[in-house]
Amino acid sequence: MFDVIIIGNGPAGISASLYTKRANFSTLVIGKDGGSLVRAEKVANYYGFAQPVSGKQLLEQGLAQAKNTGVELLEAEVTGLGFQESLIVKTVSGEYPTKALLIATGISRKTPKIEGLADFDGKGVSYCAVCDGFFYKGLPVAVFGSGAYAAAEATELLSIASSVTILTNGAELTADFPAGVLFEKRKISRLVGENKLHRVEFTEGTAIELSGLFVAVGVAGTADLARKLGILTEGNHIVINGQMQTNLPGIFAAGDCTGQPYQVSKSVGDGARAGLAIIDYLRSQGK
Repeated sequence: MFDVIIIGNGPAGISASLYTKRANFSTLVIGKDGGSLVRAEKVANYYGFAQPVSGKQLLEQGLAQAKNTGVELLEAEVTGLGFQESLIVKTVSGEYPTKALLIATGISRKTPKIEGLADFDGKGVSYCAVCDGFFYKGLPVAVFGSGAYAAAEATELLSIASSVTILTNGAELTADFPAGVLFEKRKISRLVGENKLHRVEFTEGTAIELSGLFVAVGVAGTADLARKLGILTEGNHIVINGQMQTNLPGIFAAGDCTGQPYQVSKSVGDGARAGLAIIDYLRSQGK
């Protein structure tokens, strides 16, 4: 049995693991991939880096740091959570009991099925205006979506880009959008470019030139595991108190899965707070 199991090997989960392991608690981090961070071409607003660093590089350095600290890392998909004599984390490769659990899974963003979208991840396609909008200063961009998430991204980009176009892909608008944005309701055929995104082509054969496309079609699946166990959620976010605790004893949450802003710095801070809270919890239980 592990003292601590952390689901999610991104900034929040790794940050927490450094604290729990250094406090001499056995710690297992389970993660399938690096989530949205691994797709970030440049991270330019994180403390300590004079030059932008790729999300993949930042992720790899965090994993190496955890491994060097003695944290155990498992690459696996978590399929469920349960209670027996203790908390149980179920994965495709086995079941792991633990005394305390941290959910740091980030959020799963819906990815539309459009030709070329995956090819331009980090090369003109982004999932975070706050993170990447700066790189498109004075350039034409678009937001893919039709709801409140898309409206919020468009608002962030209006003061940065030369123009912001809302691509609804035929969907009806379900939110109020800021003045100044353009709207394009035609269905998208594909994204085109060489090393970077250059334009969006529509099924009717026309196209618009773009430097950046921000995908904002909502979030999904981030709290599925939590709901199955009876953990309180609001939308796709896990509800926590000031000590990063959920409504169930011994279960904590940190990072993007607890709400905005979806920033690396916020996730790292959340992870630190959660790690310290888990240490206090385990010690209070005499573990």
